[in-house]
Amino acid sequence: MRTRVKICGITNLIDAETALKSGADALGFIFVPDTPRYITPDNASEIITELPPFIATVGVFRNSEQTEVQAIALECGITSIQLHGSETPEYCNQLSLPVIKVIELQSENDLQSIEKYTVNALLVDKPKAISTGTINLELAKKARTYTNRLILAGGLTPNNVADAIRCVKPYAVDVASGVEAEKRRKDPDKISAFMQAVSEIDRQLY
Repeated sequence: MRTRVKICGITNLIDAETALKSGADALGFIFVPDTPRYITPDNASEIITELPPFIATVGVFRNSEQTEVQAIALECGITSIQLHGSETPEYCNQLSLPVIKVIELQSENDLQSIEKYTVNALLVDKPKAISTGTINLELAKKARTYTNRLILAGGLTPNNVADAIRCVKPYAVDVASGVEAEKRRKDPDKISAFMQAVSEIDRQLY
């Protein structure tokens, strides 16, 4: 077993290629307007068209109409859909592509919602209102008991990702700001350090 890695908030081809060369398994494109790493469908399509075949591309949406989600995914060549809002289980089940549902963890009560969803993977994150620090790893560890495909996000960096994996043992980890030089631009050295940290802890654990 190994921990998969998704580099999210891709806004340009250079960052996409850097992430893939470093060994990332998936790239995330954020289609949520008025967020720092928003990308237009046209720009995302231009990037994805230049990528090698068999690369996993994830479109991130929040409370969008189903028809809009489907149209953007088709236009851009997205392979999975990540839902970061209040989308219902019924909403998720009606989409034609694999779905990753995001659950924000603030208390144990939030764990109860996990059982409602029958999706391809669950991503646990810290609440949007909390802009600093990392996800509550103890809550994330409990969430891990609900699914074999748990994706861990929320303040991960090259310095803390190994401890997070050791605690939670997720299927995958998701990072955006933790490997940035500045908003909308990734740092190749941070990406490399993040990937190396994941590989090293995997060797220890698996």
